[in-house]
Amino acid sequence: MIKKISEKDIKDWQEFIKKNEKLENKDNLQDKTIAKRHVEIDLHGYTLEGANKKMTKYINECYENNISVINVITGKGLRSKNKENPYSSTDLGILKHSVPSYIKNNTELMNKIKFVDFDEEDKNNKGSFNIFLKKK
Repeated sequence: MIKKISEKDIKDWQEFIKKNEKLENKDNLQDKTIAKRHVEIDLHGYTLEGANKKMTKYINECYENNISVINVITGKGLRSKNKENPYSSTDLGILKHSVPSYIKNNTELMNKIKFVDFDEEDKNNKGSFNIFLKKK
């Protein structure tokens, strides 16, 4: 299907070219705006207690600063030494499972959260999940 360009569109285009104006790249503006509202936290190397404390502090800070999305990197738990100890829970000792569980059970944090993509944490090939915060 071939569309014919209207005379008005041709005239507008010719006037635009004559002006030699520089246009601001709106894609760059959008990237900067998104970057301010989307953040990431990497919990590799944290203990279970340390990761939970860090998440509490980080979610509260992000909420106060009107951040809309937090990407939480927990890792996949492939190198966790908990699997070697039969008396240790493989589900709760790995940050991939324990951090989302901590967040779900923390009423204070959940009051600041619009939605958490907990399904992402269950995927075997995924070592992260997203938290979508409410506006302050």
